[in-house]
Parts: sequence; C-alpha cells; structure tokens
Amino acid sequence: IAAVVSIVVKEAMFWYTMIYAKKLNSSAFKADAWHHRSDALSSVGSFIGIGLAMIGFPIMDPIASLVICLFILKVAYDISRDALDKMLDTSCDKDFEENLRTFIEDQPGVEHIDLLHTRQFGNKIYIDLEIATQRDISLVEAHEIAESVHNSVENKYPNVKHIMIHVNPVE
Repeated sequence: IAAVVSIVVKEAMFWYTMIYAKKLNSSAFKADAWHHRSDALSSVGSFIGIGLAMIGFPIMDPIASLVICLFILKVAYDISRDALDKMLDTSCDKDFEENLRTFIEDQPGVEHIDLLHTRQFGNKIYIDLEIATQRDISLVEAHEIAESVHNSVENKYPNVKHIMIHVNPVE
C-alpha cells in the first residue's frame, strides 16, 4: 500500500513541478520534477521486486534494485549534462538559430546577416549579431535599424537577455 501511495503522490508531484518548470523555463524545477519521477519509478521497481520475491522469485528483488540504480544514474547524467551545457555558454540549437535568422532578416532595413552567434547561460540567451544595411544611409538611420532589431528580438523571444548588434554597410 505504501509503495502504491508513493507512486501516485510522486507522479503527481512530477507533473505539478514540470508544469511550472516549463512555464518558468527553469532547469532547477525540471531537475526537481525528474527527482520526483525517479522516486515514483523507484517505488514501482521496489513494488515489483518485492512482490515477485514474496511469491517465490527471490532473485527479482536484487534485479529490481539494479534496474532502479541504473535509472537513477541515467537521470543524474541527463540533469548534470543539461546543467553543464548551460554553465559552459553553449550555442542555442540550430532550429532556434534558423528561426532567429529568418526573423532578423525580415526586419525593415536589414539587407542580410553577416554574423550570428548565440550562447545560453542558464535559461537566458545572449546574442552577438552583425547586420548589413544600405551603405548610403546616415549613422542615425543605421542606429535606428539596429535599435528596432534589438527591441523586436527581445520582444519576440522572451528568453533573450541581451542582443549586441553591430551594423555593417552592404558590400
């Protein structure tokens, strides 16, 4: 009975925590959610192992323990890898960068992108960008284009903490 209650409660806690982890884009909440899930799955393994041992298969208890251990190691590896990626300033994934590139190139005054670098730090994104504009516009107009791109990107992508933009004349 205790194992079944533990499974139900921990699985409910997983879903509750994961909803807020996604809403806040929080790695810490995601890790906590997976901790609840691993507890639930450990209880499932214990329930099965102990149950089979009680009905005449004593070898199933240590086998269930081994499976639980492997699962916990896998969850620990996934959480650690995600945390390290975010601490090491890794680039955003290709889909995000392509979506971002298309969005920026569609902005008024942007002829094309000369350079686009993204990096993640925690749940925030930092962008280094070089855009090309017509060469015969004034410095004020080029600055206004860069400022417009800056504001548009930060409004469309809430996880973008900052975008540094350099303007180049079209070659």
